[in-house]
Amino acid sequence: MLIHPTLRMQSWGFTIGALLFALGSAPWISTAMGTASANTVFFVGSWFFTAAAFVQLVLSGPATTTDQGKPAIRAEWLSAATQLLGTLLFNISTGAALHAHTIKGEEHLVWNPNAEGSVAFLLSSALAVLMLLRVNQIWEPGSRDWQSVWLNMLGSIAFGISAVGAFITRDGTVMDDVLATGGTFVGALCFFAASAMFLGKDDEPAGELAGAS
Repeated sequence: MLIHPTLRMQSWGFTIGALLFALGSAPWISTAMGTASANTVFFVGSWFFTAAAFVQLVLSGPATTTDQGKPAIRAEWLSAATQLLGTLLFNISTGAALHAHTIKGEEHLVWNPNAEGSVAFLLSSALAVLMLLRVNQIWEPGSRDWQSVWLNMLGSIAFGISAVGAFITRDGTVMDDVLATGGTFVGALCFFAASAMFLGKDDEPAGELAGAS
C-alpha cells in the first residue's frame, strides 16, 4: 500500500492543527475548558501540525541541488525541514504540559521546547521570505503564495511572543498569561488562514508556504 502525499493533505493537517490551537487558546473558550482540557487540545493539534509538516517536507523535493557546478541546499527544503523540527518540539512541549508538575519540569520540558519550536518557526518563515525576495515577489498581494508566506510570518511572530509570555518564573508561574494565550490565539488564526486558502488544490505544485510556515 502506497500513500501519496498531496497539497490537500498538507493543508488540511495545518488547518485542523491551527483550529485546535485557536480553540485551546480562545479567551472565551479556554477558560471554560480548564487547563488540562486546553493542554490536551494543544497536544492533539501539535500532531496535526507535525503530520502536515512531514507532508510538506516530502512535497518540497530533494534537499540539495547544483548551483554553478557546486552542491547547494535548497531553501524550500530547508524551510520545510526547519518547520518540521519546530512541530516536533511542540509535540514535546504540549505532551510534557499534560504531566509536568514541578517548576523544573515546566521549565525544561514545557517552556524550553516551546521557545525552541517558536524559534524554528521564525527561521522557517524567514527562509520563505528570502525565497520571495530571490524571485522578486516581495510585494504581490494578489498571490496566494505571497499571502501565505506573510500570514505564516505573522503567525510565527505571534507564537514567539506567546513563548516570551509563557516564560516560567522562579515561583512556577507564567510571566504573562494574557500574552502567552493571546499570542497563541493570534498565531493560530494566522496559520489557519494561511493553510485554509490551499484546501482542495491537489492540482497545483506545493508552494513553499501552503502550511504553517
